[in-house]
Parts: sequence; C-alpha cells; structure tokens
Amino acid sequence: MRLDMADYDLRAAPGHLIRRAQQQHQNRWSELVGASITSVQFAVLALLAQRPGLDQRTLAQSLAIDTSTLADVCLRLSDRGLLERERSAADGRRYRLRVTPSGERLVQDMIPKVDAVGERAAGPPGAGRARDADGAPAPPHRRMICPRGRA
Repeated sequence: MRLDMADYDLRAAPGHLIRRAQQQHQNRWSELVGASITSVQFAVLALLAQRPGLDQRTLAQSLAIDTSTLADVCLRLSDRGLLERERSAADGRRYRLRVTPSGERLVQDMIPKVDAVGERAAGPPGAGRARDADGAPAPPHRRMICPRGRA
C-alpha cells in the first residue's frame, strides 16, 4: 500500500516532535542557562538537594537515567566539588550522594534560569502560536515544539 505523502503531517509524528522538543530545549538551555551545567546535571543536583543521601541506583530510577550514565554524571559533579559520594555502610557496592554547599549554591543560582527555559518554551498565551491547516490553534505540545507551524 502506497501512502499519499500530501496527506502526511510530519508535525503529528511523535518521534519527530520528540526530537524537535529536545532540540528546542537544548537551544533554550544554552541561551538561558549556559554551559556551566547540563540539564541532566541540574536534575541530579536538584533532586539530591531535596532528597540527600539517595543511592545512585535509586537516583537513576527517579530521574529515568541509565545507571552507567548517571555514574559518569556523578563522578563529573564530584570532581567539580558539587557532589559528595560516600560508600554505603549497609552495602559497599552502593554510593550515597549528597550535594555540597557549592552544589547547593549553584542549584539556587540556576533555578530562575531553568524556570526561564520552561517559560520560554511555553511562551505567553497566543503569542505567535502555531496553527493547524484549518487555522485553529495547534495543540499545546505542537505549539511549543513547532512554533508558527514549522515542521
């Protein structure tokens, strides 16, 4: 069965929208937060600031991050003095994690910038929003990812 490409709407394809959302997020992050910390590093520090002493496995599960990826992120944050890793007394294979005072200050300083990333993504209501082919406003997830109807 051959599809008529004229009827295919790339802007409705979930994989394409996910890729666009990630691309838009990265662009906004670079512009508003900068290169001092990645969004994954921020998430790690922010969650640990709320729940100090989590082990790496629980943290990985909580953030939906691969455990080996998280281990690398934690090592980098530890090397920068933003995170403390301590072997668990109950299980020597696990590390308990805590944000250092420097890490706490960084998270506090970054919160307004990180919030601005989200606000920029959603934008003010009705401002230059994408529209569907019939002129109706596009669904909110498409407005955020494909502004002004671009695929």
